[in-house]
Amino acid sequence: MGESKLKYVYFIGIGGIGMSAIARWYKFRGLEVSGYDRTPSPLTASLEAEGISVHFEDDCTRIPADAGSTLVIYTPAVPADLKELVFVREHGYRVVKRSLALGEITKGQTCLAVAGTHGKTTTSTLVAHILTESGAGCSAFLGGISKNYGTNLLMSSTPTVVAEADEFDRSFLQLHPQIAVITAMDADHLDIYGDLQHVQEAFRAFASQVSDTLILKYGLPISQDQVSARILSYHFDDAAADFHGGNLRLQADGHYIFDLVHPGGVLKDIRVGALGWVNVENSIAAAAVCLQYGVDPQRVRAAIGSFTGARRRLDEHVSKPGLTYIDDYAHHPAELASAISSLRGIFPGRKITGVFQPHLYTRTRDFAHEFAEALSALDCLILLDIYPAREEPIPGVTSELIFKDVTAPRKMLIRKEELMDVLAGEELDVLATFGAGNIDRYIEPIEQLLNSR
Repeated sequence: MGESKLKYVYFIGIGGIGMSAIARWYKFRGLEVSGYDRTPSPLTASLEAEGISVHFEDDCTRIPADAGSTLVIYTPAVPADLKELVFVREHGYRVVKRSLALGEITKGQTCLAVAGTHGKTTTSTLVAHILTESGAGCSAFLGGISKNYGTNLLMSSTPTVVAEADEFDRSFLQLHPQIAVITAMDADHLDIYGDLQHVQEAFRAFASQVSDTLILKYGLPISQDQVSARILSYHFDDAAADFHGGNLRLQADGHYIFDLVHPGGVLKDIRVGALGWVNVENSIAAAAVCLQYGVDPQRVRAAIGSFTGARRRLDEHVSKPGLTYIDDYAHHPAELASAISSLRGIFPGRKITGVFQPHLYTRTRDFAHEFAEALSALDCLILLDIYPAREEPIPGVTSELIFKDVTAPRKMLIRKEELMDVLAGEELDVLATFGAGNIDRYIEPIEQLLNSR
């Protein structure tokens, strides 16, 4: 639909992180934006504060009546039998998935995309930050809230857009980037893909749509004969990669300084503004994109130093002598393992207590053993019940599947309603909360509890 005819954009599932960014974009373009979501959240509250009307009942009377001038965007996370979704499909509205809407927005612009089963939110947020800080400018659709800007959408008149390319539901196949990064190709979303082979096939299809440069985490199974873009590789510290870190130094405050070795030389003494070794690697990936795009290396270095991260990604909430609280979105075993090992690197010799809320019955069933292995690296595990998100319960699939195999020195399995009472009675040193469900509702109460100690 040409934007000239378009007056209204209606979102089904407007509170999602990717959906809300697109809603903000259309609002910025001067269109009438509204939508439905199942539950209120800090994100829906901020949309309402920006003048976007949001409601929380499945109510077809709230949909703009003029189908001819309304675009409906929905997320695949909403159930197919939702009354509003059925209504717009039956009444002649143009109805598109979030991924198609993002694909259309990025057409005709220079698209820089970050894909991967983890690391993509921080990396894409950092690419957007470097472009913004360096003066190059960009619009950006992010899968998390940038702590530097307090939003998941950046707007600019520069015709360059940074997009987080999500593999869920094969969404990223709607994007045709000039430069793209792939950070990881692990088994995930097996409810959609079935197995690792199909995950990797989808990533290869995405890679074949990149026109100029594909920046791959070193060792990923994509070869030059499968894509038309030039392939460059990056790695935390492997000297065989085109972009890699050297001379890594950990500062007393938990931040790293490193030298970036790249095809054009060495960029010395980059301080990483975000915590943990995992953000050294994310910085190398983001720097690779921006150097290929043509940003001045000194500006890349400065921007990595002023980057404060993405909300819920190794996000430090309490930091006082002998008591630290960090929250992280990790919800896949590989993410948990790298987050916990990052914490071990930042806080050597300290006792780490982790609270984990599993996300999805299918993911718990498919990876119970790997979750147990990753969580066993904690000193103490507090495991909560599964957050179902879009799924119905699966008989026999509970957090007990993970819990029984955890070998951490201490572990307990509790309902989330008991969490605050349990934490109040614990001797804590470094506390971390992990998960993609509604565990973020506990961040403020936990901060208040720890700050009162």
